[in-house]
Amino acid sequence: MKYSIIVPVYNRPDEVDELLTSLEVQTFNDFEVVVVEDGSSIPCQEVVNRHASRLALRYYAKENNGPGQSRNYGAERCQGEFLIVLDSDCVLPPGYLAAVDAELTEHPCDAFGGPDAAHESFTDVQKAISYSMTSFFTTGGIRGGKKQLDKKFYPRSFNMGVKAKLWNRLGGFSKMRFGEDIDFSIRIYESGASCRLFPGAWVWHKRRTDLRKFFKQVHNSGIARINLMKRHPGSLKLVHLLPMFFTLGTFLLVALGLLSLGLVGFGFCAMIGAKGCIMPQVGCVIIGTGGFIVSCLPLILYSLLIFADSSVRNRSLKVGLISVPAAFVQLTGYGTGFLRAWWLRCVCGRNEELQAFKDNFYE
Repeated sequence: MKYSIIVPVYNRPDEVDELLTSLEVQTFNDFEVVVVEDGSSIPCQEVVNRHASRLALRYYAKENNGPGQSRNYGAERCQGEFLIVLDSDCVLPPGYLAAVDAELTEHPCDAFGGPDAAHESFTDVQKAISYSMTSFFTTGGIRGGKKQLDKKFYPRSFNMGVKAKLWNRLGGFSKMRFGEDIDFSIRIYESGASCRLFPGAWVWHKRRTDLRKFFKQVHNSGIARINLMKRHPGSLKLVHLLPMFFTLGTFLLVALGLLSLGLVGFGFCAMIGAKGCIMPQVGCVIIGTGGFIVSCLPLILYSLLIFADSSVRNRSLKVGLISVPAAFVQLTGYGTGFLRAWWLRCVCGRNEELQAFKDNFYE
């Protein structure tokens, strides 16, 4: 068996059904699938059973302790030469495994990962969130884009492959609650193993279904980056600081705009009025609003860039419009999480790894 695909799942039987359906039509067939139910209250065993006659498929149920440990649980029961971990909310194009095998044949390596994309069936919000997580203008291409600011590619657990021997040698995923996939990727590099991006081995990734859940996800990711820095000194790069600078810049520009609206506009009008000139109230509003717009001009221009780029990429003005708040959620969510963890761990000296939203491991 060449490939073992590991899928941890928590209360997502419909998504597992879509993923398994996409695995049934793969043009490369030397693989098995191991589904690990991580303490779900809505199990997917019935869904798995429906696909069992068409796939080399095994199902395991265990108590809830997160996707990282569920992947390790599945890895212990796999038979493949390479272990591929996928999120349950992914769908594969028919040529996914063929692309993986072609890359490994032409350029062998110990570990790899691929990018993600939005499917036509995704909701407009899902497409906007997908854009905000994959665009060079939001994440710097660190999630597998053709353009990227970081020279090294660190596979994410939604689409990640590792030699079984290397997995076992490194012990798989750590017990980190968030950022465990980046921790694993860093340890792969530190071990001297080779790791590559496979651009053709992409998946459709549904991600979160609304901006509130998306904020929770990226806020936790920002916290995880400081936890990773503590675990792996030297792992923090400039690209990881950009959301923090964006967040601070956004708050500063908005604050200056509000100050301008409150002081420059009405204060200037009051000064003019004191000299005997009469300016209508609407004039005060115009001056104050103009000051606010000038202060926030960089944010306005950035929003227009996101709107234009996303509209073209998604061929939809609506998705382009939703991508603007999604981009701000992505950057400020990550930035506030980063700043929060930096303050508590680096300034206040707290030693334990931090976490924010801990309802469960999947939302």
